[in-house]
Amino acid sequence: MKAKTSAWFRGLVRICLMAGAIAVMLAVMPRVDHNSYSYEVNQPWKYPLLTAEFDVPVLRDSASIAAKRDSINANFIPFVKRIDEVAIANQANLMKALTDSASGTISRTDLTILSSLLAQVYRDGVMDSDLENSLDGLEQMRVRVADASDPSIIVERDVAPMLTAGEAFVFIDSAYTRLKGADESALTTPMARALHSAINPNVVIDSVFDQKFRTQELQEVTAALGVIKQGQRIVDRGEIVTPQVYTNLQTYMKMLDELDDHEETQVFYYLGRGVIIFLVLLVLYVYLSHYRPEFYDSLKQMSFLVVYITLFVVFGILMFEFVPGGLSMVPFAAVPVVVMVFFDSRTAIISLLATVLITSLVATFPQQFIIMQALVGIFAALSITQLTKRSQLLQTAVITFVTYCVAYTALQLVREGAWSGINYHVYAYFAINAIVLSFVYILILVIEKIFGFTSNVTLVELSDINNPLLRRLAQDAPGTFQHSVQVSTLAAEAALAIGANTLLTRTGALYHDIGKLESPSFFTENQHGVNPHNGLDPETSAKKIISHISCGLALAKSNKLPKVIRDFISQHHGKGMARYFYTTAVNERGMENVRKEDFQYPGPDPMTKETAILMMADAVEAASRSLQDYSQESITNLVNKIIDGQVADGMFKEAPISFRDIETIKRTFIKRLGNIYHTRISYPEMNARKDKEK
Repeated sequence: MKAKTSAWFRGLVRICLMAGAIAVMLAVMPRVDHNSYSYEVNQPWKYPLLTAEFDVPVLRDSASIAAKRDSINANFIPFVKRIDEVAIANQANLMKALTDSASGTISRTDLTILSSLLAQVYRDGVMDSDLENSLDGLEQMRVRVADASDPSIIVERDVAPMLTAGEAFVFIDSAYTRLKGADESALTTPMARALHSAINPNVVIDSVFDQKFRTQELQEVTAALGVIKQGQRIVDRGEIVTPQVYTNLQTYMKMLDELDDHEETQVFYYLGRGVIIFLVLLVLYVYLSHYRPEFYDSLKQMSFLVVYITLFVVFGILMFEFVPGGLSMVPFAAVPVVVMVFFDSRTAIISLLATVLITSLVATFPQQFIIMQALVGIFAALSITQLTKRSQLLQTAVITFVTYCVAYTALQLVREGAWSGINYHVYAYFAINAIVLSFVYILILVIEKIFGFTSNVTLVELSDINNPLLRRLAQDAPGTFQHSVQVSTLAAEAALAIGANTLLTRTGALYHDIGKLESPSFFTENQHGVNPHNGLDPETSAKKIISHISCGLALAKSNKLPKVIRDFISQHHGKGMARYFYTTAVNERGMENVRKEDFQYPGPDPMTKETAILMMADAVEAASRSLQDYSQESITNLVNKIIDGQVADGMFKEAPISFRDIETIKRTFIKRLGNIYHTRISYPEMNARKDKEK
């Protein structure tokens, strides 16, 4: 029941992973295909000929509109109207004010002169401040007057005779003084005060007509200059996107959006792309379930693959949408390189194809994109059979750049039929792509931390005998260190023989006995005449021996060794027995008086080919040290006895290892031990030279 529930839960998680990936990819995809166009002002149009699907109005570009509006506002001739009531009222006010203030002393002649001058000013027009400001800066100092009875009749008038209130006062003062023949102002204070009160603007802006005609002129700026008829060219490949062409494109795209929204094509657009993404991910799922069931059953590995592919697709789409030439700078070759580090080359290629196929849904030229990215990704994967050092990534980056350049050039020649069709700026994008790929080592480290994977680069670093933990083992437990080195060599050859992970096996073997650092003298290989087990009961001795598993795990955890290495520590004895002390206890007290569990290792039994190989190599190497006869027959008997005993005890039931693999491992051990302990030739001793002659 538990197994069924577990399988059901894993299936549910896999379904959720796929659904989430599809949702995320669709969320970042452009709304419709035409939005995939990426273009800039004063840059060449990089897509095929674009023709109008319907009539498109030709509008001014934003810069032209702004300039035209500024020009209209700067040169707009204002509309004015004359308020005759102002002149009549102020004429009367002046006469009344002068008569009252002068107490009849002002002559009628002076009253007539001032009244006549004021009437002249009002006939020419007195402007208000708003009108004066609107005239400021105009090339032609003119105003327009609309006929009240027929607004279609508009008359332009020169504003030169018109005065402001201040100018009108100065004019009347000067004219009156001149007529009086005086050298200075002839106006008395009461006269000046009355005149100031009587001069008010009678020519003001006609806001109704002014706003109407100003609006009309401004609207003409945004009106269509013409029409691009259905089927006519909007822009062609290689043509520079001028501000006007850019405006035409923006108008066309906006109209397409409105049409698409109206026809509800978005639903079918997303449905179609969603189905394509589903089919691509389904291929990945089917491949993993049939050919890599160990990956398919691991939620951690499945999560990594789906998340990694999804994030790469999202990154590619966003780069395409927001960065000119961005899709060419996305290092798709990093997909197979990274996947191959943690999985295998076949899974890496499938992951690459899934990523490229989905991303091609937004590519400008999908066929070219798929061919080029597939070629580059495969070459990148082939260039790194096993990533063990960072410098390999630099080599892969160079190969990637060359492949990009060659593939792009060839595809352009096929499509364009001439060298002129090649955009040399793309090569710079490929260079950026290769540079980014060379730093994918950082991404590998991040993935290791997040998902708990272990790359070959990390294994190589851990297998260096100058590693602090291994140096400590060599100094404090030299016998154990030598044993670990011998076991690692033996196990690595066996792993190579059956196709297991050689580097992982070798590294795990180097660390499998680090728990002996806690009490190295309790282990035979580190003893020099004194045996601390003397005087201890078998249970205590067994407990001390068995504790090197828990001590090793604690030491590995404190030194941040990855889980795959800790598995070698916990599984290299499985649930086996500390048989020497168990046998001693049974011989001393009888089997019925001995608790078997007191002599049993905590396990678990080996669960991978690599840990199973280590269990065999560890037992065989340790036992081989006690051989008295290193003949081929004795070595063969030893290897068969130990490994057959482990098989009989069911130690390898949890490991995916076959009987054929076990027989291959036996032959490898026998050959290797034979080379180590081969019989040496006895060199003859030289007899002392006898002096025959005295």
